[in-house]
Amino acid sequence: MRAPKNRRVFVVGYAAATPLGSTFETTWLRAVRGEAGFRKVTRCKVESACDVVGEMPDWFPLNLDFTDAKEVYNWNAGFVILTMAVCRDALCDAGITMDEAIAPRMACLIGSALNGSDAFRVAMHDLAQRGPLRVSPYLLPNLCANLPSGKAGMLLKFTGPIFSPQGACASGNHAIGIGARMIRDGDCDFALAGGADTPILPELIHGFANMNATIKVHPGDRAYSDPAQASRPFSIDRKGFVLSEGAGVIVLAAEEIISAHGLTPRAEVLGVGWTSDAHHYTSPNPQTIVRALRETIEDADLQPQDIQYVNAHGTSTPKGDRTEVACLREVFGKKIEKIPVSSNKSQLGHTLGATAAIEAALTIEGMRKGIILPTINHFPDPELADIDVVPNAARKQKHEIALSNAFGFGGTNCCIIFRGV
Repeated sequence: MRAPKNRRVFVVGYAAATPLGSTFETTWLRAVRGEAGFRKVTRCKVESACDVVGEMPDWFPLNLDFTDAKEVYNWNAGFVILTMAVCRDALCDAGITMDEAIAPRMACLIGSALNGSDAFRVAMHDLAQRGPLRVSPYLLPNLCANLPSGKAGMLLKFTGPIFSPQGACASGNHAIGIGARMIRDGDCDFALAGGADTPILPELIHGFANMNATIKVHPGDRAYSDPAQASRPFSIDRKGFVLSEGAGVIVLAAEEIISAHGLTPRAEVLGVGWTSDAHHYTSPNPQTIVRALRETIEDADLQPQDIQYVNAHGTSTPKGDRTEVACLREVFGKKIEKIPVSSNKSQLGHTLGATAAIEAALTIEGMRKGIILPTINHFPDPELADIDVVPNAARKQKHEIALSNAFGFGGTNCCIIFRGV
C-alpha cells in the first residue's frame, strides 16, 4: 500500500569512501584538520603532467568481509563493490536493520559519471591478447549503471526501486533530489541516494588532460613538490581540477517513519532545483545556473538571505569558479559577501558522480558540529575578493541552512538546500 503524499524528508545517515579515507569518519577528521588526499598516481602508469590524483588510500586491494576474491574478480568494475560497501556502511550509520517492513520500502539510487570503464578496459585487453572467448561474461552487467544499486540490494536485502540517476558530476545531488521526491510522494519510505566513480585509469587521465580540465603540474608549480596543493578553488593560480575516486551515500527517510523505527534525523531536505544549460558540453551557462539556484531557494520556501553557508561546486578551474561566483552574486547580491562559500574539492578533488553526495554528507556533518570546512591551498584572487571562501582552515560557526551546488558535463545543474535539526 502506498504511503500518503507531501511528506517531509530527512537525512538519517551517511557514509563515504574518499581520497581522505575509506570511511566517512576518517574523511571528516582529516578534512577538519585541513588535509588533502592527493598524490602521484599509483593505480596505473601514465605519462602526463596531469598525474596528481585523488586515490582512496586504503581501499584497494579489497579486503571486505561481505565478499570474496571470486566475487571481486567477476565484478571488476570498481564502482560495483564500492557501492555495496558504502551502502552497507550508510545503513549501519543510520542504525537501520533490514526487515520485512523496511525491505520493500527501501529505494536505492546511485549515480555514476563513467560507468564500468575499468571493466571495459580489462575486456579490451583480454580480447586483444587472449581472444574473444576470454572476454568476461560479466562484462555487460559490469557496465550497467543500475548494477551497483542492484548488487547492494542483493547484499542488503532491500527490494524497493533501484536505478542510476545519470547527471555526470551532479549525479549525487540528482540522486538525493529524486530520492526525496519519491519519499515525499509515497513511492518509498527510505532511499539510499548518492554516487560512486572509480576513474583512475590511463585513458581517462589522458582524456581529461587533453580537454584541459585537470591540472597540469609542471616544475615551478607549488604542487610539483607538494601534490597536496594541486586543487585550489577560487585561488589566483587555479589551473584545473584533480581527478579523484570515491563514493558517497545518504540515507533518506520520511518524517513519520523516523520515529516509528527509532531513527535520529540529522537534516531535512528542504529544497531542490535542477536545470540544464542547452549551451555547451563543458562550458557552463550562467543563466540556467542562476535559475537552478533561485528555484532551489523557492522550493525551500526561503529567501536568499536565509542561506547561511554555500558548499560550492568549486572545481578549481579558472572559468568554472569565476562563473559560479558570478551566479552567486546574481542571486544573493551584496549579501554574498557575508555568506561563507567553501569548496570540499580543495581537499578531495573531483570524484565525478560521487562528489555531490560526499559534499552533502560533509555539509550536514558541518551543521551538526558547528564547523565549516575550509577551501585549502588558497591564494587570494582579486577578482573574487568579495567572497568569503573560508580560506585554509576550518571555522567554528553555527549554521542551520546550507546550499550545496553541483554542475556537470553536458550542462546539468542540481542544487539542494539542507536544514540542520
